Amino acid sequence: MIYNAAKQSPGVSVSNRNFWIQSQRPYSSEAVDLALQCWSGISDPIRVEAVLIPCAVEDEPKMVSLNISENEHYMGDIALKLSATDSSHVLVSRTVDKASSEMRFYFPAPDVQFVSDLSKQLVDDRGDRNMNCVINKRASYISGQTIYGDAVLANVGYTRRDTELQTDHVNLCTYYRILLRKLPDGIYKISKDSILVAELPCVYTRTSWKGPSPRDLLCSFCRLQRLSEPYFAANRCANDGRIAKENPDMFKCSVKIYSKKRDLLLEYSTDCSWSKETDAIQNSALKVLIWFNRYFKQLNTPVEKLNLPKSTDGFTIYPNIFLQEFAMCLSVYGKTSGGDSRTCSAVGYFSMDTSYQQLESGAFLTYIDGQDSGVFPSHGSLACISCSVQLFMKDSRKRYLLEVNNEFEFEIGAGAVRNQLESCATQLSVNQSACFVDQLSDRDLSLAAACELSPDLSKICRDSCVLEFSVKVLQVTEPLEDRMEKALFNPPLSKQRVEFAVRHINQLHATTLVDFGCGSGSLLDSLLEHPTTLEKIVGVDISRKGLTRAAKSLHQKLSKKLLLQSSVPTAVLYHGSVTDFDSRLYGFDIGTCLEVIEHVEEDQASLFGNVVLSSFCPAVLIVSTPNYEYNPILQRSALPNKEEEQEQDAGPCKFRNHDHKFEWTRSQFQRWATVLAASHNYSVEFSGVGGSSDEPGYASQIAVFRRMARDQGESSRNEDDSHQPYEVLWEWPNASVPSH
Repeated sequence: MIYNAAKQSPGVSVSNRNFWIQSQRPYSSEAVDLALQCWSGISDPIRVEAVLIPCAVEDEPKMVSLNISENEHYMGDIALKLSATDSSHVLVSRTVDKASSEMRFYFPAPDVQFVSDLSKQLVDDRGDRNMNCVINKRASYISGQTIYGDAVLANVGYTRRDTELQTDHVNLCTYYRILLRKLPDGIYKISKDSILVAELPCVYTRTSWKGPSPRDLLCSFCRLQRLSEPYFAANRCANDGRIAKENPDMFKCSVKIYSKKRDLLLEYSTDCSWSKETDAIQNSALKVLIWFNRYFKQLNTPVEKLNLPKSTDGFTIYPNIFLQEFAMCLSVYGKTSGGDSRTCSAVGYFSMDTSYQQLESGAFLTYIDGQDSGVFPSHGSLACISCSVQLFMKDSRKRYLLEVNNEFEFEIGAGAVRNQLESCATQLSVNQSACFVDQLSDRDLSLAAACELSPDLSKICRDSCVLEFSVKVLQVTEPLEDRMEKALFNPPLSKQRVEFAVRHINQLHATTLVDFGCGSGSLLDSLLEHPTTLEKIVGVDISRKGLTRAAKSLHQKLSKKLLLQSSVPTAVLYHGSVTDFDSRLYGFDIGTCLEVIEHVEEDQASLFGNVVLSSFCPAVLIVSTPNYEYNPILQRSALPNKEEEQEQDAGPCKFRNHDHKFEWTRSQFQRWATVLAASHNYSVEFSGVGGSSDEPGYASQIAVFRRMARDQGESSRNEDDSHQPYEVLWEWPNASVPSH
């Protein structure tokens, strides 16, 4: 239809062979003179950097230079880069990235198959019936339109507001940042200005979340993927029985993702409820983002092997429509190396005799520098660090600076940074610095983080590179839970809990103590500051990071006591789960479990109680946990302004820590402890610290279990001595174990 219309239009000529339309009238002499005046003062060609994106996904993008010279149109040089006949055989995409820029894809005009009678005749005239169109997946995915063959991404052209030619450089950094921004967590990484280290957090809390909200992130992701805006449906739900009757409102939120054609791709609904409608929306949006993030991690998997279940964890997926919508993005991120080779690349960094300590997932800590200030990041605290990242090429021994961040704040335990970085930071005290080496991240993350990169960088072999992180802890802000407690209690609740344990240790003349869920060793460390009858202290925890911190602190404190010729107890740290029995810890004088059970699910808390009282059988077991009824007092003391106080009054109290799986009232805690004691021949008494026994009770409620006299026929030990699943991570004294 266009061809026929052009043939009948005056002033327009067409070509039967090439299907091009052009004006019959040349430019006026005045227009030519005006155009040439713009170039009259230019003696040297203008060089503009651009990126060539090959059609073959296995070929890496590379830098090219466009030479814009006098008397020649810039499209001529682009046609040369694309091996096109001339500029009339080059097509131009819509603008890419920001609407104010002239960044576009330039690509060769494809040969196409025609289906009309006219087109068939014209194809016959050309004598070519086997014309192919190869789609450039990466360029098409970024631009949102179909692009064929090799493409040049360049920022050059004329804007509507200005008659002069506008040019700007486009480098590999620009290209990878655009690609990264289309990932589910890409905007979060860029907004944090910490692309290499930031990850999408696994939880949402208004007090600790940084950057755009999960809802905004999901909306931006859908727009970038050219999907419809996500649909959120937040509704009130029934009281779950744990909330006071005067505050019955709880909210749930479901999310639906549609294509531009309004075909349903994915829907999410959950049984979880929140006291505020906004929290329900944000948490549901975060769950959908995390699901998309997992999907984008497996884009290089063949479609037939792609894990896309129809229904799982509250998600309902419509695979056919989903894959059709995201078909263009498959394989655009290039190939990734296998896990073994990537881990070996980090190990291979140590070609010389270098002492190092393994962190997590193939990362290695090479050194720690600076005096120990004694102030460490702990779970829930805000750590402020400075961090720089370099790409180290083992073959050439060259380093490329990828990123420098002088101040970066994140919450320990919230999943806001890569695990290796958090593992390193938690081993440092304020003003200490360290260096660790990690395997190379996905290529797009590495290249996107750098401001200026060598054009050769796209050709490097990933297996020959590692990342070097330099980290310094600048400041540590206590967890919100500790800040709330300090606002009301002097000494803080943590100290009061230690003093409670010390009183019972000395009353019992206990010589052995095991701390179940010792974490970073705060209780064991504090016990060394008090005179006790203890001869052996043991800590058990599932977290290696926490145990490493505990080992370092205990080693320093025990070394000082030894120099002062004080009595020094034996100390051991075990890595293992407190719900698994280990015969080495059977029959200790006293066991402690302070502020631990609320961090696991309620059924695991019951399992812990059964295992400890039936298998470990300590003479006394002390268990403490937050009193949920005391939270209104704590949280009112921590609110900085009236607006937040009004928000707090609008619904039930939040838990003291986002990592808490539950918080019990006094009646719930006492019911749990009473049933346990009766089941395992223990008595139990209840007490607490912070506040008093009057309403609403102690801030931290405590149960003290005491083993009752055994029957004469009962075996004093009915467990297998060889059952020892725990791993010894550190022991004092033990010359074979290196100092931490």
